[in-house]
Amino acid sequence: MLDKEAIKELLSSRFSNDIHTKLSEIPLPCELKDTFKAAKRIKEAIQNDELIAVVGDYDVDGIVSTAIMAEFLTDMSANFIIKIPNRFKDGYGLNEEIINELENATLIITVDNGISAIEAAKICKAKGIDLIITDHHMPLPTLPEAYAIINPKQANCPFPNIEICGAQVAWYLIGALKEVCELRNYDMAKFLDLLTLAIIADMMELRDLNRILVRLGLARINSSKRACFEAIKNYYNKEKFEFDDISFLIAPLINSAGRIDDATISYEFLRSRNLKEANGYLDKICEFNASRKAQEKALFESSQNDIDENEDIIVTWGNEWHEGVIGIVASRLAKKYKKPAIVFSIDGDKAKGSARSVGKFDILSLIASQESLLCGYGGHKGAAGIVIESANLNKFKTAINQSCFLQELYDFSTNDEVLGQINPEAIDYELIEILEFFEPYGQKNPRPLFELKGAMVKSAKKIGKEESHLKIILQKDNKTLEAIFFNFDYLPKSGESIDILVTIAKNSFRGLIIPQLLIKEIIRQEQK
Repeated sequence: MLDKEAIKELLSSRFSNDIHTKLSEIPLPCELKDTFKAAKRIKEAIQNDELIAVVGDYDVDGIVSTAIMAEFLTDMSANFIIKIPNRFKDGYGLNEEIINELENATLIITVDNGISAIEAAKICKAKGIDLIITDHHMPLPTLPEAYAIINPKQANCPFPNIEICGAQVAWYLIGALKEVCELRNYDMAKFLDLLTLAIIADMMELRDLNRILVRLGLARINSSKRACFEAIKNYYNKEKFEFDDISFLIAPLINSAGRIDDATISYEFLRSRNLKEANGYLDKICEFNASRKAQEKALFESSQNDIDENEDIIVTWGNEWHEGVIGIVASRLAKKYKKPAIVFSIDGDKAKGSARSVGKFDILSLIASQESLLCGYGGHKGAAGIVIESANLNKFKTAINQSCFLQELYDFSTNDEVLGQINPEAIDYELIEILEFFEPYGQKNPRPLFELKGAMVKSAKKIGKEESHLKIILQKDNKTLEAIFFNFDYLPKSGESIDILVTIAKNSFRGLIIPQLLIKEIIRQEQK
């Protein structure tokens, strides 16, 4: 039975192996292979007024990476253009069509992509264009023939074994540029607000280096002079953002433009020079987000028609399912069924898929084990993208559910993340402060999950526009507790004793802060 002191000790132990706990201790740019080689080439291009092209990606990490690089180049009065590929017209990453579009550019810098652009690198070389790749995705056995490749996952790169996102790689390149260009007073910390969006949205491990950057970055967001953050604060009527607001409010907004229309709109929003301009872009983005929600709901319902709950990996597909929302649907399926999920959209003889994992399971390794069936794939442990011939979908589904890699999945259970059984007397304002101290929660630092046994249901009321959530008043050991069960799958009766898995959140009502239980699962029901 956990009390507050035991909870504090358990959470502290998660960070016992962290090496970088202060901004002054984080790895230096020189620890990333090719960083200074790339920086010297960019400095040369700036000095010679060469046209530099920055090619990004259409997710939050790619948009933020592009915005960070563009801000630095603007500060340097460089001659540059940006290109964020359109998910529907251009596809992912650098290709021949995009290179042809960037006419007159003598230097191309990719951000959050490029590590698999082998053909594109050959075209750049043939055209006499120097290519600098900055990426964080897993390299293929053969690397592109680029002028410089900055990727912490490439062989012989001395960067510590810490997952960082594409925006962080771009930020490190700017750190090298600061040194090469002798910009002693250039403020690298001004990018922390944007970096925080990318780190959280791209589901990086919130330990070590990432933890300190995000903690500092949230403070930067709340004090930021960027018009985009002021516009979002006004839109949500918030004086300040919490860590969870980035995951649940800001990141989905920034992502929605690339999912529904064109990510360049979100890039322009982040780069807005004043509030009027930011509000104009935000209006468009909110329309995209509303459309995304509607399409996601419809596709989520359709995706469940052919699911076999006995299979270990959910694999589902449909004709011309919206490519911009299949990743979100995969996330929802993984959460609902507590299994990795892969959702494909079929377009003729090809199908594009998006995969999401659960817990510690490495979904990318599982997908790579079926490489012979695939046209292409990429990503990281928690999320991946796939292209396959439509005719091979059934074969892929069967093969992936028989893979030896599934042993790792069997070894993982949700209960591994349960901190323990909590004493109801420990649930108070002081506990909220303890839990907040160990934020941000996410990958490798999951939000503490507690077991509460034998809680008596005093009342259960459906809430929400579609009555898909529950508000439950519980009694346990003479203590009354308020709980919310989002998207409930069981309606307990008054007087029933239930065992539940919960997280503990802060509920602010009329200036009064009280603990609120968020039910993740009702693990046993027992009629009294």
